[in-house]
Amino acid sequence: MAALVLTPQQQQQALILRKSVLKHFQHLQDPRVERTQHHSLLGIVTIAILAILSGADGFVAIETYGKAKLGWLETFLDLPYGIPSHDTFGRVLGRLEPQELETSFLSWVSSITEKLGVSLIHIDGKRVKGSYDRESQLKALHSVSAWSSEHGRFAGSAKGREQVQ
Repeated sequence: MAALVLTPQQQQQALILRKSVLKHFQHLQDPRVERTQHHSLLGIVTIAILAILSGADGFVAIETYGKAKLGWLETFLDLPYGIPSHDTFGRVLGRLEPQELETSFLSWVSSITEKLGVSLIHIDGKRVKGSYDRESQLKALHSVSAWSSEHGRFAGSAKGREQVQ
């Protein structure tokens, strides 16, 4: 696969992303013995987080995401052995200390939102159990709510019989 050619602005963004990932995740304790550390822990964790943020819902989906984005991922991660297998993602992520990973992730998100001047809006979606009406062929009732933690207020909601994608 040919190396991805980046513009100077993209090179700068890749460098910022690399420094950000290193700063917030480099202290994670690698649960593997040295002889099984084929892929870097930093690469495994970063790919998994980015894949999940992009909608991956399991280890196979994380591997698929990594393979699809390999050129871009190589702009800020060292991946001399390519993308880890779904089994590797499962084994390594399953053995990480959850509190340590959560602390690193929240620190990383906080730094990104601060640098970008972004306020977080928390979205919550629910499906009302038992609201599907088979007789009238009406879909289940769904509701979506938004909360601004920065402003401490409810930002809005929507209800309907169509699921929001």
